[in-house]
Amino acid sequence: MDTESIYKISLLAAYIAGAVALFAPCCISYLLPAYLGNIFKERKQVLFMTLVYSAGIFVVMLPIVLGAKALSTFFFGLHNQTYIIGGVFMLFVAVLALLGMKLPMPHFSMKQKNPKDADVLSTFTLGVFSGITSACCAPVLVGVLALSSISATTAQAVGVGAAYVFGMVTPLYLAALFIHKKDILKKPILKKVLREVKIGKKVYPIFVANVVAFFIFAVTGILLIGLTLSGGLGMNVSEAAVTKFINDTAFRVTDALGGLPGLDILFVLVGMFLLYLFVKEATGSKEE
Repeated sequence: MDTESIYKISLLAAYIAGAVALFAPCCISYLLPAYLGNIFKERKQVLFMTLVYSAGIFVVMLPIVLGAKALSTFFFGLHNQTYIIGGVFMLFVAVLALLGMKLPMPHFSMKQKNPKDADVLSTFTLGVFSGITSACCAPVLVGVLALSSISATTAQAVGVGAAYVFGMVTPLYLAALFIHKKDILKKPILKKVLREVKIGKKVYPIFVANVVAFFIFAVTGILLIGLTLSGGLGMNVSEAAVTKFINDTAFRVTDALGGLPGLDILFVLVGMFLLYLFVKEATGSKEE
């Protein structure tokens, strides 16, 4: 088998492995609730904040799948600590979501900050924690690392790593597009003010959407901390079955499609085009 064929198969296998790995218990237990809570919290900019959230995942996962074995081992060894710290951060974000507060971001221009700006910092941080918890899917990462290591060039290795991470965030992009197009989070009921809370001289209106976000973050944070401390989220043999399913699914699909000529080029072009459309839509909705 020539180098081009190996790369084509590696690219597709990495993408599918990432897409399926998202639903592994150790990945989805933090990543999905964090994402759902965040889109209710930032309901006016779902697409843009999905990009920010996925950027946090990319920052952690891409170096790992490019061969940073020490980083993967480090995160894997801190599995329980990551869940506890991540759970505490979720509880902190729950309070922010309830009151509609934003974490401060540095500004390098003279333009005054709009108090209604999206909370980029907490969204990115949630993405980083999601990336770290996703690193616990170690056997899958080992397989992707192997694919990356046999790539002929650094650019191809980056392609394989990016394909894995992009596969992991693709379901989030699809969900964000669906929510945005259907205006699901712009329903009048979500904008209803339940009550107002006064802290010092500032009054915070409590919207229905704020309560939903608070509930998702708070319940998930408490469960993560409680289950981790009790050993309920520890790595066990059940993960092996999930890992085998992920790997088998990835390679079954690549066996079926790997012989198609030009598949790697088509895969990259379609991926770049779809990402361009998503970014265009996201930045356009951010400016509205």
